[in-house]
Amino acid sequence: MEKEDLKVLNKGEEEEMELQGYRLCRWRLALVGLGVLCTGGFLLLLLYWMPEWCVKSTCTRTTARDAEVVLLRSTVGGQYSCIASLIKYSKSVKECFKTTLCLTFVHLLFCSPQIRYFTFHSTKYYWNDEVQNFEVLTRLFFGVNEIAVKVPSVFKLLIKEVLNPFYIFQLFSVILWSADEYYYYAVAIVFMSVISIATSLYTIKKQYVMLHDMVAAHSIVRVSVCRANNDIEEILSTDLVPGDVIVIPSNGTIMPCDAVLVSGTCIVNESMLTGESVPVTKTNLPNPGPGERGEEAYSAYNTEEHKRHTLFCGTNVIQTRFYTGELVKAVVVRTGFSTAKGQLVRSILYPKPTDFKLYRDAYLFLLCLVAVAGIGFVYSIVLSIMNKVPAKTIIIESLDIITITVPPALPAAMTAGIVYAQRRLKRIGIFCISPQRINICGQINLVCFDKTGTLTEDGLDLWGVQRVENGSFHLSEENAYKENLVKSQFVACMATCHSLTKIEGQLSGDPLDLKMFEATGWILEEATEEETSLHNRIMPTVVRPPKQLLPPEPAVSPEQDMSAYEIGIVRQFPFSSALQRMSVVARLLGEKRMDAYMKGAPEVVAGLCKKETVPENFAEVLEGYTKQGFRVIALAHRRLESKLTWHKVQNINRDHIEANMEFLGLIIMQNKLKPETPGVLQDLHRANIRTVMVTGDNMLTAISVARDCGMIPPQDTVIIADAIPPHDGQAAKITWRYADKPTKTSRLEPKTQELYHFAMNGKSFAVIAEHFPDMLQKLVLHGTVFARMAPDQKTQLIEALQGVDYFVGMCGDGANDCGALKRAHGGISLSELEASVASPFTSRTPNISCVPSLIREGRAALITSFCVFKFMALYSIIQYISVTLLYSILSNLGDFQFLFIDIAIILLIVFTMSLNPAWKELVSRRPPSGLISGPLLFSVLTQILICLGFQTITFLWVRQQPWYTVWMPLTDVCNLTSHINVSDHNDTEIDDHNIQNFENTSLFYVSCFQYLIVAIVFSKGKPFRQPSYKNWPFVVSAVSLYIFLLFIMFHPIESIDEFLEIVCVPFDWRLKLFFIILVNAAVSVLVEVSTVCIILRL
Repeated sequence: MEKEDLKVLNKGEEEEMELQGYRLCRWRLALVGLGVLCTGGFLLLLLYWMPEWCVKSTCTRTTARDAEVVLLRSTVGGQYSCIASLIKYSKSVKECFKTTLCLTFVHLLFCSPQIRYFTFHSTKYYWNDEVQNFEVLTRLFFGVNEIAVKVPSVFKLLIKEVLNPFYIFQLFSVILWSADEYYYYAVAIVFMSVISIATSLYTIKKQYVMLHDMVAAHSIVRVSVCRANNDIEEILSTDLVPGDVIVIPSNGTIMPCDAVLVSGTCIVNESMLTGESVPVTKTNLPNPGPGERGEEAYSAYNTEEHKRHTLFCGTNVIQTRFYTGELVKAVVVRTGFSTAKGQLVRSILYPKPTDFKLYRDAYLFLLCLVAVAGIGFVYSIVLSIMNKVPAKTIIIESLDIITITVPPALPAAMTAGIVYAQRRLKRIGIFCISPQRINICGQINLVCFDKTGTLTEDGLDLWGVQRVENGSFHLSEENAYKENLVKSQFVACMATCHSLTKIEGQLSGDPLDLKMFEATGWILEEATEEETSLHNRIMPTVVRPPKQLLPPEPAVSPEQDMSAYEIGIVRQFPFSSALQRMSVVARLLGEKRMDAYMKGAPEVVAGLCKKETVPENFAEVLEGYTKQGFRVIALAHRRLESKLTWHKVQNINRDHIEANMEFLGLIIMQNKLKPETPGVLQDLHRANIRTVMVTGDNMLTAISVARDCGMIPPQDTVIIADAIPPHDGQAAKITWRYADKPTKTSRLEPKTQELYHFAMNGKSFAVIAEHFPDMLQKLVLHGTVFARMAPDQKTQLIEALQGVDYFVGMCGDGANDCGALKRAHGGISLSELEASVASPFTSRTPNISCVPSLIREGRAALITSFCVFKFMALYSIIQYISVTLLYSILSNLGDFQFLFIDIAIILLIVFTMSLNPAWKELVSRRPPSGLISGPLLFSVLTQILICLGFQTITFLWVRQQPWYTVWMPLTDVCNLTSHINVSDHNDTEIDDHNIQNFENTSLFYVSCFQYLIVAIVFSKGKPFRQPSYKNWPFVVSAVSLYIFLLFIMFHPIESIDEFLEIVCVPFDWRLKLFFIILVNAAVSVLVEVSTVCIILRL
């Protein structure tokens, strides 16, 4: 029955979930309600923390069709996270059923005679009777076109924060201490908790507000929609649904939805999606004529395949063009959270949880402490009953031992190191909105970098040109801005073979095209709006040289008038990353025959040229440039046949044009690295931290930059993986080719694993992820360059790397990096705009020098967390040992002894031992990631045994002393010769709790020194932190406490003794205690040093 009722949602997708249906059960609800009353509300808290228990304890299983409550299990890393979604019934929008069960995990499922659905992670799932399952049916039900980011109220955030198990335990401890009249420490804990909660609330609220403002900025605009009879109606963008035909205004707009162009063209800035602030030309969807046959004629619209025709939500339409009076129209295809921007926002709102071993181990360690506390709890109850102690005292003392073993100050102590690291990061210009990630950054062993604006400056620079004439290379020249070259085919190719356009009088387009065209000094002129509205879409763009470059020759005829020397671009074949080239057909003014110009990857262009026009030393020259990290572009030309008329050119296939070309030469481009980039990458490599480039830019540029910055050493081989999706019944396949060799081979066998790097583009990544998931894991282990990656693919890459046990850092600067920055273990944004909303870290320094700094601080914070956790664990156990030993004689530590230990020693030491700054350089060894490891457990357990041994020796040895007696108020072992008359001290206050005795005093002295000993032993320095002696607050605190304790031990002061409830002991016993303390310190240091040596050898 259970197996049959188990439904799978989003099968095979990233958000695959199992769904189980439940129906509310009245008698179970009543039992749970009774349990909540009997436990004083604790059961309700437990059900709040465990939503799966909440559902199973109040509901019975039923089919998904009849469910009132559904339980969703989302698999993350092989584990299940359970979310309860409450189903509500609604008839004509009127609710006829309502419950407030498990409020935080409730998601509404509405029901009517026709429709039943629930909402999870901003996505609606509808019941489909045909498939008998819930599905995302966006084609039928759209809802409001809005990406709604609701900012929770402070009250809701407060409730969620306060109901954290640690804060509940602190509340329990404070109530218990107040009942035991231990007010001072209770006030201190409350004060720390309030500050912690307030800080957390402020940070979370600020993040929500920033994200809301970013999304809401352009989410609601007025749009023009085409209705029947060509009527234009203005509506709000929130009312748009797929299928609406919208008019794109000529002055541009921010797209409120995903739409496909059906008429006209648009110039769009897609930096929100790609991170590349380059205007892109979008053309209308092809509309094949009735006689045309082919794939495109019958293929359905696909967002990925028809990207060049799609306007994505959130992108900026800068300018539109229309012809013969037509409006620029687009059909809405996706709205709300289904859009490209919506998916990006969803990845920020609902990131996959980042698992970290330290926190898992911390909980396991706490469970061990709880088990120890349980033993002490039972022991104290049995001992108290045997000695006929009053019931109230039994309850308070037995519960008190739990608060001793599991210290309520632990969260504040663990946070201290992170807060100090956060402050140090702020000083160097790195701001953090997720402090817990600082610790995780200490484990980073792979960093992904965006390229443009992160590793490199924005754009490319022209380094030089190398022309070819008569099949041989000329010497390289700095530029082509010369009179003698103005009429050359080389310059004509540079001036025409591009996709540039004018926006508000300024040239815009691909940076490579822009630099290439600017190097010619030519002028580009486009038809105006008035002209395009009167003509058809083949109105050409014209380029011409400046007059000063034209030779001063007398005009012979109008056809030969050089002042009218200009070239019209008749047709463009846009750049294709698959073909690695672009070409244009152009005609010189006055000429009847047209010319074809081509530019692209040198190997590809050379392969399409006549062999006699390609220089023999082509490969050597090209290799010389590529090894220096230059981006090389080859140019080619062909004189077209006279039979090719203007109209024939508009319909010709590019394969007919791009053949039998004449090789013209090379353009050498330089993508300038930021000056800090090579040095930082070298530091990371020395520290055994792998570096990967993930960019929206093209493959060849990315590989060139990777070589230039040292990410790929010059001697290493780059293998490009090209994956082809299933096609015409053929299975998906992967082909391999060397980046510096045009020939493809199906089998490549590098000599050693260290000498090769894989590179792939976004399309190949998607195909491999879908059809070759096992191969993907192997590829990411050696993949160094990932080009043309969409925002969601960047996130998937981060997850794939995490799937092979990497701790991944991500450094980027664009909105397209948001999902990846959020998903990475440590995401750092170099931009203070969109990316900073999602990124845990934001750097004011616009270069990657912040990455090593973050990792160093992360390592320091992680080691500090280990030190603090070990110290707090030892503090608990030391105090637990003292109390347990004293319980055996019906004694305990006094309130002011507890207060002195908890505040003067523990809090002071914890908050100063966390101040050690990070070590000045990254070392190749990483700190351990978890507490549950042999050496660390050995360190903690040996220190526990040492402390137990020396406290037990002290406890037993004091009772063997010749002067020992059961302490009474009149006892005076310090001065044995004085005889005091008992009758003179009838008014002496009787100690009801039996605090003052020799055992108590001896254990108090020894345990106080033990706290300081383990603090010094556990306070590690090099290689991850500066040495402890450089942490002067810690040194001053420890030395001051040592001096104070030695002073009151060897020179008792009556007022201090009375305050701390310690008694006077003979001087020889004080010397023995001092000897015990010295031996204890020596043994502790020796054992810890041995443990460190063991760790270093591992």
